[in-house]
Amino acid sequence: MRVLSGEQVLVRIFIGESDKWHHEPLHMALLARLRKEGFAGATVFHGIAGFGARSVLHTTHLLRLSEDLPIVIEVVDTAEHVEHLTVVLDEMVTEGLVTMEKVQVLKYAPGTRPLDPPAADR
Repeated sequence: MRVLSGEQVLVRIFIGESDKWHHEPLHMALLARLRKEGFAGATVFHGIAGFGARSVLHTTHLLRLSEDLPIVIEVVDTAEHVEHLTVVLDEMVTEGLVTMEKVQVLKYAPGTRPLDPPAADR
């Protein structure tokens, strides 16, 4: 298990749910790539409303149901890993917003739950 503590880097990747990478949802393709590349972890947040550089409003409002709701992917890792992340993002993210900021990691530890559910639950 990797250890993260102290000052690290938080990356937020703002994309739309309709964004694709080789016919797969971009957020899922990014998660798989980050996992494969050994990043400490990533979380995907599904937004209920938002707008970007083109000022087009995307919302879950029933009268105007959007098919391109906002998605934010957060990644916290070392500066070295984040440096490699910029290469991945240049390759995979063609539009959106990416921000980076320094954060203080107080705790990063695996849980005690089993990693896979029992076969009967799958």
